[in-house]
Amino acid sequence: MVSKISEGVTISVETFYQPEYSNPVAGEYMFAYRITIENNNTFPVKLLHRYWHIFDSHGSYKQIDGEGVVGIQPVIQPGDQYQYVSGCNLKTDMGKMEGSYNMENLHNKKTFKANIPSFEMIAPFKNN
Repeated sequence: MVSKISEGVTISVETFYQPEYSNPVAGEYMFAYRITIENNNTFPVKLLHRYWHIFDSHGSYKQIDGEGVVGIQPVIQPGDQYQYVSGCNLKTDMGKMEGSYNMENLHNKKTFKANIPSFEMIAPFKNN
């Protein structure tokens, strides 16, 4: 697990290779990741937008952005956390992701960026 704190928000990431959804012969490697977002501020925050940078070991790059996460824009109260699971399909058995969330302080309506730590996705057989 990797974690990063920015603007009073802790973002932690765990990754999982999913062999049942992967087809290495066809160059399809599926990874799941679990994100935990913890609000350490004294005010509630709302996750408005996500930005992802995804890289594979062939040097391919793609950028993803969109509203919220997994179809919602969660509000996280002070001291609370929000957790979700999503996935990423790569053409190689190794890659990495990094990004940020655009969030809003619900007390003063100001927006800020919470950085997502860079994390690796590596198929377990690659570690042998």
